[in-house]
Amino acid sequence: MNVVNNKIKVFVGLSGGGDSSVTAALLKEQGYDVTGVYMKNWSQDLPGMPCPWKDDYQDAKRVAVQLGIPFKMYDFQKEYRQFVVDYMLAEYQAGHTPNPDIMCNQEVKFKLFLQACLHDGADMIATGHYARVKDGKLLRAKDDNKDQTYFLYRVTEDALQKTLFPLGEYTKPEVRKLAEKFGLVTARKKESMGICFVGKVGIRDFLIHELGPQKPGDIVNQYGANIGRHDGAIFYTIGQRHGLDVGGGMPYYVTGKDMAKNEVYVTTNLDDENLWATSITLTNVHWINDQPNNTDAPEKDIAVQVRTRHRAPLVQAKLIKNGKQWVVQLADEVRASTPGQSCVIYSDHDVLGGGVII
Repeated sequence: MNVVNNKIKVFVGLSGGGDSSVTAALLKEQGYDVTGVYMKNWSQDLPGMPCPWKDDYQDAKRVAVQLGIPFKMYDFQKEYRQFVVDYMLAEYQAGHTPNPDIMCNQEVKFKLFLQACLHDGADMIATGHYARVKDGKLLRAKDDNKDQTYFLYRVTEDALQKTLFPLGEYTKPEVRKLAEKFGLVTARKKESMGICFVGKVGIRDFLIHELGPQKPGDIVNQYGANIGRHDGAIFYTIGQRHGLDVGGGMPYYVTGKDMAKNEVYVTTNLDDENLWATSITLTNVHWINDQPNNTDAPEKDIAVQVRTRHRAPLVQAKLIKNGKQWVVQLADEVRASTPGQSCVIYSDHDVLGGGVII
């Protein structure tokens, strides 16, 4: 145990789940002065699907009581709606497939939450993310299967300097054992699925609730023939196979969509060039360790590895600057490169940054 840790005040984001509970328990065991904080980002119920925030809040509070640490709640609902939900809805309406978890980390957890914690006397913050941080650099987690650095690439170096990721040194099975060892009330709680902030509700149901029923349109195959109807182009993403409701024969895969024409394009050919990419263009690129003018770095073409979606394998690539955009030239083809999703850039275990695919 580090005997000086008890002088360091750490505010831990307690979500009511097992991972964040273990994070708080580990830091307390290591001698830090720990406070648990629940972030109330969303509390709106949907028809037939109540928001689980009250249960999560109570579980977070129980863990704090169990560990004997102070507990508080921050309400970020207004900001969350503005920076995460409205952004997500606008992206879907533009025909893209956004990642709200990435925006939540950028705007809420490692900006608003960090600022609020520091204002209330914290020296550092901690979360239950599977990632590592060292000297303001973001590193991949020990557990490759659980590594969450894909969602963290837009966090700043300044924020990382004040962040702890205790779970980055553990595998998921090891964390489960720690939860049992600490006797945490959340030890056997199942991980939440669905949209990050609404619990079990699916994205289609959420979009209909927020934007209303969508206008049907044509589904067009690789030969230009209309083969069916869709119930809203915003619901479809590149590479999607399920939910097309086009019967008979070979399975169809989404290759693109035209929001102006309200058409969704599909193919039965898994080798269709529209399903694969050897070059990806990125916009809104963020470099973690070149603040504040991070959009201009690095200056030279560099050899890197990239990940085009969470848990996708790392692919060797070269980065080339093209005006305000960056072109990623891939050593191997990647499937279903999707506008609105992120391409995250690595150098071995180091996370350099990334950008949004266009």
